[in-house]
Amino acid sequence: MSAAPFRLRELLRTKRDGGVLKEEDAHWFLKEVALGRIGEAEQAALLSSIFFHGMEMGELEGWTRGMVASGDVLDLAGFEQPRVDKHSTGGVGDKVSLPLAPALAAAGCIVPMISGRGLGHTGGTLDKLEAIPGVRTDLDEAEIRRVLEAAGCVICAQTESIAPADRVLYALRDRVELVESLPLISSSIVSKKVAEDIHALVLDVKVGTGSFLIEEDEARAVAQTMVNLASAAGVHTSARLTRMGQPLGLSIGHTLEIEESVAVLRGEGPADLVELVTLFGGDLLAAAGVTPDEAAGRAAISKVLEDGSAMDRFERMIAAQGALDPRAPLEQAPDLAEWTAPRDGYLTIHDLRDVGLAVAALGGGRNKAMDQIDHAVGIVSHKFRGERVRSGEAIATIHHRAGTGLEECLRLLGRGISLEPEAPPLQPLVLERVLPRPMTRP
Repeated sequence: MSAAPFRLRELLRTKRDGGVLKEEDAHWFLKEVALGRIGEAEQAALLSSIFFHGMEMGELEGWTRGMVASGDVLDLAGFEQPRVDKHSTGGVGDKVSLPLAPALAAAGCIVPMISGRGLGHTGGTLDKLEAIPGVRTDLDEAEIRRVLEAAGCVICAQTESIAPADRVLYALRDRVELVESLPLISSSIVSKKVAEDIHALVLDVKVGTGSFLIEEDEARAVAQTMVNLASAAGVHTSARLTRMGQPLGLSIGHTLEIEESVAVLRGEGPADLVELVTLFGGDLLAAAGVTPDEAAGRAAISKVLEDGSAMDRFERMIAAQGALDPRAPLEQAPDLAEWTAPRDGYLTIHDLRDVGLAVAALGGGRNKAMDQIDHAVGIVSHKFRGERVRSGEAIATIHHRAGTGLEECLRLLGRGISLEPEAPPLQPLVLERVLPRPMTRP
């Protein structure tokens, strides 16, 4: 360990005892982590202390600024349009980013969207995009700029130079079970968004069994912390809590979700997915000053979805990211199976996590970051939550490959979903909006 040992020990001792890290110490620690000059044992010690003691808001703001300062900020000089982005905490069937980014570009914004991959029961935006043959998401800064010049939007992975301390610490947190920490989650997400040098940001914070945040109070606290952090960094930010007790749209699985996203870009697609695309698009266009208010922003998003200009931006984006043929049909899983109702009843989802895991069982998900996935498998539902189903009627079609994982998929579907004699209560898709406000220690 070549970092100054006395300063490091004092820093570790301060947080171990529940103290507050000075911003200059946080910046120093994170820079040394990015340079590989602090060992994993010391990193884990500090992360554990943050996990158990939390951080005061001012302390967390300094930590987040240190995350950004550990690397570079995207150089987007020369783009005259407002720069905007959206982030989701992830859920089953969540594909909002795929049609939203090109719709925002068509409406007059630059969208440098840094996204992630899926783990466990949720699918990742990058994995879905890579279902398109030839598309690359691991781009460097020059390639990001080239795609933005061609299409006005890009969806790509975190680069080597964007918040490198976050990349190192997140990998360690994942290995030692320190992911579920409000300040660490919030600073990880916000630091990458601030490093994009954007003007406005919206956050889709999912709540329910299909997300990582099951309880509303927990999701609200994460949303408020991220909104405050990004706002303190000079990014116009808001969030919405959206329900993840049923899949978004009807399709789950990478190729299937691309097809559903393309349907939205054609002015079609399921109503719940269209609702969130237009809602978040309207929030961003108003925040960036493109439209006078959110209602006008929603109308502008609807227009570009209907007139084909959002589809044009999507095709330009994937072509610039290497798509062999932006309009070619995508690979389909070779085998289909119907999941049928054993009796009459109303479709009731008890645990959406099981539905996400059912797709993973087919090969469409990963448990570890390096696992390979099958983009072509998945599930298409024929019914929404609360709909009446007759005995023998098909509830969903399962796209599989020679039966791989099919038995486990059916078991998980049967565990997570049931048919009940009474319909479950109707639930609004959007719970509430979160704006910047003072808050206490997260």
